[in-house]
Amino acid sequence: MRIEVGVLTDVGHVREGNEDAFAIEPPLYAVADGMGGHRGGEVASQLALQTVVERARAGEGTLADQVRAANRAVFARSSADRKVMGMGTTLTAAVVSGETAHLVHVGDSRAYLLRAGALRQLTDDHTLVNRMIKTGEITEREAAIHPHRNVLLRSLGTDPEIAVDEQDVGLLEGDRLLLCSDGLTGMITEDQIQAILEATPQPQDAAERLVKAANGAGGVDNITVIVLDVLPGDDVEPPDPSRGGVTAAPAAGAPVVTEPSEERRMRKRRWVRAAVIVVGVLLAIAVADTALRAWLETRWYVGVANEHVAIYQGIPADVFGFQLSHVVEQTDIPAADAIALPFYAGLRQGINVDTRHDADVRVQQIRSDLQKAKRTAGAAP
Repeated sequence: MRIEVGVLTDVGHVREGNEDAFAIEPPLYAVADGMGGHRGGEVASQLALQTVVERARAGEGTLADQVRAANRAVFARSSADRKVMGMGTTLTAAVVSGETAHLVHVGDSRAYLLRAGALRQLTDDHTLVNRMIKTGEITEREAAIHPHRNVLLRSLGTDPEIAVDEQDVGLLEGDRLLLCSDGLTGMITEDQIQAILEATPQPQDAAERLVKAANGAGGVDNITVIVLDVLPGDDVEPPDPSRGGVTAAPAAGAPVVTEPSEERRMRKRRWVRAAVIVVGVLLAIAVADTALRAWLETRWYVGVANEHVAIYQGIPADVFGFQLSHVVEQTDIPAADAIALPFYAGLRQGINVDTRHDADVRVQQIRSDLQKAKRTAGAAP
């Protein structure tokens, strides 16, 4: 069998940086979605995939072993470097060998199989809302708008050891595999995904149309898509680097591709600035807009409330006097004490984090740093 590949990663319409990463190192294909802020997320996703690819090249262990090694690498970096403390990443990967695809998975990126007019999700989301669906606490429709729908229960880099889902999937000629970050599945439905995959014969065209559809639906997150077509033959055909935004299969020493060009980054930043103005006007006209409020519910930061460290939901800004955030928890930590530490000088402006869990971790770190500072001051002569 022969695998033909289509791939595209895009920053989306809201975020300034791309925390997604992908690897194409036949027979290995992988997608990672980093978290922990702009720098932390990028570091986590790239480090995880670099570790997997390097160990795969060296023939060190199984794919699951390589993913567990990636987890240890991200955790060690997060523990050693305060700038990326608390970072993590999802990882969904496939090794295609003969008539079998061996899948490994951690997090909420996904793998799908399109076969004979049916699209099937192969991976299981390691999220709080997915667990609540399985226990009957909420429905799938409720999960789509749940305020904690982005809370991960399992990700690489947040614990020293990680459980890795594994499965083998038999392949037939004509099958189409899809690996993607949640920037795709969070924006368009599975019916839309299937319709695009079925209507677009070339895998590169399919990847580009999927990303375009996700951006057309709002593009609130980074989007990464790998489309793998199972065809007769023995050769692997990499994606065409001449197409817009497409990166060819990485050469030795550069297995992971994530960054758009600097020119593209600048265009995105200008677009974001313009979008902020438009959003402000829309807020003044229709404060109760459901889609906007749903997006704000996915934003978190640590700031100051009543001169104490507090956790906020939303973004640290206001438009025409309308606050785009609210206090979720006010701690007993004096804000002045925290701001006196160099790490938290920007606390009043807000320290952005990806999830409520990340906010709790950051508050605990502030508390720990203050205790250390007090002990040090007490021990000084």
